[in-house]
Amino acid sequence: MALAQKLGGTLINADSMQLYRELSLLSARPTEAEMARVPHRLFGILPAGEPCSAGRWRELALSAIAATRAEGRLPILVGGTGLYLESLMRGIADLPPIPEAIRKSLQARMSAPDGVASLFEALEACDPATAARIEPTDRQRILRALELFEATGKPLSVWQAESGRAPPPDLVFETYLLMPPRAALYAACDRRFAGMVAAGALEEVKALLALKLDPALPAMKAIGVAELGAYLAGTSDLTTAIAAGQQATRRYAKRQYTWFRHRLPGAARIEADPLEPGFAGAQFLERFFRDFFSKICH
Repeated sequence: MALAQKLGGTLINADSMQLYRELSLLSARPTEAEMARVPHRLFGILPAGEPCSAGRWRELALSAIAATRAEGRLPILVGGTGLYLESLMRGIADLPPIPEAIRKSLQARMSAPDGVASLFEALEACDPATAARIEPTDRQRILRALELFEATGKPLSVWQAESGRAPPPDLVFETYLLMPPRAALYAACDRRFAGMVAAGALEEVKALLALKLDPALPAMKAIGVAELGAYLAGTSDLTTAIAAGQQATRRYAKRQYTWFRHRLPGAARIEADPLEPGFAGAQFLERFFRDFFSKICH
């Protein structure tokens, strides 16, 4: 927020969960008051029943960037969905359409009692590189990778490697990673989830579940939906549900930490705790701005 105010920037969302209107608290989306301070784009723009692939987000982001530049403002992309950012910065594979028969066949197999585990094993056999990058319970990505393999005989990892991906020719990216100490990060994860519950996350989950959406949709896999949903269903007490949500948040943060460290090796790292006094003080910001302008002016 301070960067956008200082640089005349617009914050553009690159977080897959902050896209959804129904996930205000669970996604830690900026509040209305915060969004009134500087322009924001792509926050809370989609209904929970609408999936958003990396390719679709890329098109939305390119439009948002163009509109921001037309206003004479600096586009500042924020968020932690690495595949979204990578699709924008490096391009994305142009994948062929999937025949409906293949899609229905795999969905039927996924619906079996051991369907998720069985299909993940199949993915490990035909595309180990892709299987290594995703969670064994990620139904949507498992299905997408297997659909592509059955339709083309070529693994998703090969499609991506052969696609000749390239960034948009008229954009230059300067990338900064906030990498706080792990202990501080995990403590913040615990506080964040507990704070969400205190702010009304149970009601948010209750309203989302009332929509009776497909459990495979991205919004239904937001951290907190399953954990707090168990409490609402009477299969867990609140203390256990909060602890499970905190654990899931820490695990996700750990995966993000590792992913960004390896996939964005050229990014400038800010190895500091944003909650420490003075983190956003004048001295820190002046150093940040000096480094930023030094890079974009050369």
